[in-house]
Amino acid sequence: MKNKSGISKNVIVLGLVSFFNDIASEMVYPVVPIFLTSILKAPASIVGLIEGIAESTASFLNAFSGWFSDKLKKRKIFITAGYSLSTLSKLIIGLAHSWPFVLIGRFLDRFGKGIRTSARDTLIAESSDESNRGKAFGLHRALDTLGAVVGPLLAIFLIKIFNNNLRFIFYLAFIPGIIAVLLLIFLVKEKQAEKQKTDLPKFNLKDLNPAFNIFLIASIIFALGNSSDTFLILRAKNLGLTTVLAIFAYALFNFFYALFSTPAGILSDKIGPQKLLIIGWFLFALIYLLFGINQSPLLVWFLFILYGFYMALTEGVGKAYVSLISDKNRMATFLGIYQMVLGICTFFASLFAGLLWTYYSVQAPFIFGSIMAIIATFLFIVLGKNKS
Repeated sequence: MKNKSGISKNVIVLGLVSFFNDIASEMVYPVVPIFLTSILKAPASIVGLIEGIAESTASFLNAFSGWFSDKLKKRKIFITAGYSLSTLSKLIIGLAHSWPFVLIGRFLDRFGKGIRTSARDTLIAESSDESNRGKAFGLHRALDTLGAVVGPLLAIFLIKIFNNNLRFIFYLAFIPGIIAVLLLIFLVKEKQAEKQKTDLPKFNLKDLNPAFNIFLIASIIFALGNSSDTFLILRAKNLGLTTVLAIFAYALFNFFYALFSTPAGILSDKIGPQKLLIIGWFLFALIYLLFGINQSPLLVWFLFILYGFYMALTEGVGKAYVSLISDKNRMATFLGIYQMVLGICTFFASLFAGLLWTYYSVQAPFIFGSIMAIIATFLFIVLGKNKS
């Protein structure tokens, strides 16, 4: 069932599910690096290790969960299990008294994301026409990211109310997570798969669309310089922002991310996702370079706004692009491969960023990321000509 805008009920409800889940996750996410470094006294290299393991876990599982989802022709069971595990993880982090327990909590959270993401994105695509695929992903990303605005603001409010008791934030984050799971269980309807004999999806790189291979190669290079956003928060703190202001800057980033996501998706449908991805990657290179060389706390606010614009141009648009260049019978597999590869690269990017920060300089991770983004963008432009 679609409304006048052409957006189905499933897409809207899944957007609301992501909205509440992201309230929970983003209440926690900007607090975790501060909790690790200030309360548990862990160095930046440990922050990079934890985030690298967490993000790579999510993306590594995406490919396998996507393959199983295609094999079983089921989406909702993977989505529900994933959101449930992520909700449980908030309690585990709140109970942590040393950094390995935070690692367990973040691992469980991202394990849940790895189970659900490919199936969820495929259900969004299956619930949308190809002509408004970008719009559907853009709307979902907007609602998802709106939750990422509310979450940090709630965290700021709770820090003030509970006098910097960061642990209490993790416990309260469990509530919107449960709301997300209940919305999913009762309101999302999965289309019954047609009963016909089909070949099971297989991992065969030779059969992949050349456009997908090119995009994947460029994305790998880009992702190797794109470390966890926790380093942006730490950089804001490093430049003199207080804990509350650093979290507020992160909320500002998510606000502009949410604001531009749907327009970016609509624009993607009109001019093609490749053009937006190229613009977004160039913008990322500029932002990371400025994060590296900047010494003014005032400029940080502008950079977080620009970072939100970059994310709107690339996150949902990238998924829409993959969905358009993949086989319809293996869409979840293609999306899963894409997310898995990015996650593995994120592990190395975050680990390397933490080491550069700790043993070289706080500027080095951002300058490295800027260089990798420039290389990836030019490669995508050169190899991607006349490919679709």
